[in-house]
Amino acid sequence: MIAVRIHETGGPEKLRLDDVPVPAPGAGELRLRVEAAGLNFIDIYKRSGLYAVPLPHTLGGEAAGIVTAVGAGVTDFKVGDHVASPAVLGAYAAEALAPAAATVRVPAGVSSQLAAAVLLQGMTAHFLACDTSPLKPGDSVLIHAAAGGVGLLLVQIAKARGARVLATVGREAKVALARGAGADAVCVYTQENFTEAARVFTGGRGVDVVYDSVGKDTFEGSLASLRPRGLMVSFGNASGPVPPFAPLLLSQKGSLFFTRPSLPHYIATPAELRARSGDLFKWIAAGSLQVRIGAAFPLTAAADAHRALEGRGTTGKVLLLPA
Repeated sequence: MIAVRIHETGGPEKLRLDDVPVPAPGAGELRLRVEAAGLNFIDIYKRSGLYAVPLPHTLGGEAAGIVTAVGAGVTDFKVGDHVASPAVLGAYAAEALAPAAATVRVPAGVSSQLAAAVLLQGMTAHFLACDTSPLKPGDSVLIHAAAGGVGLLLVQIAKARGARVLATVGREAKVALARGAGADAVCVYTQENFTEAARVFTGGRGVDVVYDSVGKDTFEGSLASLRPRGLMVSFGNASGPVPPFAPLLLSQKGSLFFTRPSLPHYIATPAELRARSGDLFKWIAAGSLQVRIGAAFPLTAAADAHRALEGRGTTGKVLLLPA
């Protein structure tokens, strides 16, 4: 079968289309025929070497498709089931393995493309708004990269919980998308100072929470946008990792709180995984959560997909389609 792998780290040109054996599921695993794979920034971090992985390595951790084989001890799934997982072992391939405990059934009426578009980023937005900082009516939040995959979902969930949302985007063309998701105000951070916008948005007080997936370029401004004892949630490195800083800085900025959460710790059990994904599928069915698929590339054009995401030229979710 075909698989997109890296044999050394670097730019998108390091992605290679290889012919590899179809994997056999081990105990507790299932194999799925990949119908859609989700592209996420963690794939870029692994390709570039920011996150170390053993080489050669098949990229991709999120996919949806049809079960083609089950390993020993798997009783919850059978061949032919329509499933999705945020913990796939090499989703950039025609077929891939996934732990059964980290896999969910895709409800009828939800396509593989939609499931792959919402699962990882949707559950990320879910835990950010519902657990890392359980938003409540009247809370004020700043959401960076609000026209991106997580951003558009996070804006919607934050608004559903009653928060007031200031969104940032990189280009004027993305303003309408953020407003369409429900943002109360939108700042084009390449044209205006988002820290000043946050102060205006809150009458000088500062926002309660900042959700920052950009990293290095926005870190200092994000801290400066918070009210005293506000919460800085750093959950991505799109512009590069945040440089080391002294904890004293948090005190000087107003006794701020800082956290760096990761999805695996918020779906650590099958019950939590199914609860989060179940909420997403329920909201989609009810029409209260809209999922935007901004671009879909054939698997053979994975390098182009990486360039598009890295260049911040995409909106919503980017997918890879093996067939």
